[in-house]
Amino acid sequence: MDITIKQAQQQVDEWIKTIGVRYFSELTNLGILMEETGELARLMVRKYGDQSSKESDLGKDIADEMADVLWVLMCLANQTGVDLTEALKKNIEKKTTRDAERHRQNDKLK
Repeated sequence: MDITIKQAQQQVDEWIKTIGVRYFSELTNLGILMEETGELARLMVRKYGDQSSKESDLGKDIADEMADVLWVLMCLANQTGVDLTEALKKNIEKKTTRDAERHRQNDKLK
């Protein structure tokens, strides 16, 4: 089943209001977003970087950690009235215009 960003935001909102009771405050969710991002970073560093894994990393899933980050980001978007679909569209347009030639001219990417 495919899901749009808009549908995902709506599902998160419905879950929060029915199962989660209410949203945590925006600042609490910002802190949780940083926490979840750190957990994702830890797994990425151990899988793709130079650090070895620890026993506590076993059984953790990068996809699940990415979904945790996305979940909290959607909570923050819902709380602050951000339509992530529109925000992403505008962001892609901005990057396309701003970086039309920039990356092609970057010798580090060749």
